[in-house]
Amino acid sequence: MRAVVQRVKAASVVVEGETVGQINEAGLLILLGITHTDGPEQINKMAEKIANLRILRTPEENDPAARTEESLLSLSAPALVVSQFTLYGSVVKGRRPSWTEAAPRPVAEPIYEQFCDRLRQLGVTVETGRFGAMMDVSLINDGPYTLTVEI
Repeated sequence: MRAVVQRVKAASVVVEGETVGQINEAGLLILLGITHTDGPEQINKMAEKIANLRILRTPEENDPAARTEESLLSLSAPALVVSQFTLYGSVVKGRRPSWTEAAPRPVAEPIYEQFCDRLRQLGVTVETGRFGAMMDVSLINDGPYTLTVEI
């Protein structure tokens, strides 16, 4: 399982002109890629890791150089989770990406849903995109601050 985690001031997902998920406050945008070997162990590890990442700033901090010491859980901050199979695209050979490492929809969709549910069980407010849809993802990156997390 692979995630690109971005600290944001706001983020949204629009599908065919309809906003399907959005957060309007400081939180995290999580782009989630799933591979063939992912299962319950990876779901739990990834959800707990991301929920406890100490990369958020307290709302009172206006100093851009201030330390980042808070997590989604400690601030009760929201997350917007978007499925993104392209995180497992490979361009090692040639110029056309290969998607063989990305799990197919029947495997990936339930894992994506279980990941979102696990975050909710941990106490995170979760908004989502729409699995498998062509999505317009907008964000205001805070920093910018972007991490790649792999389990």
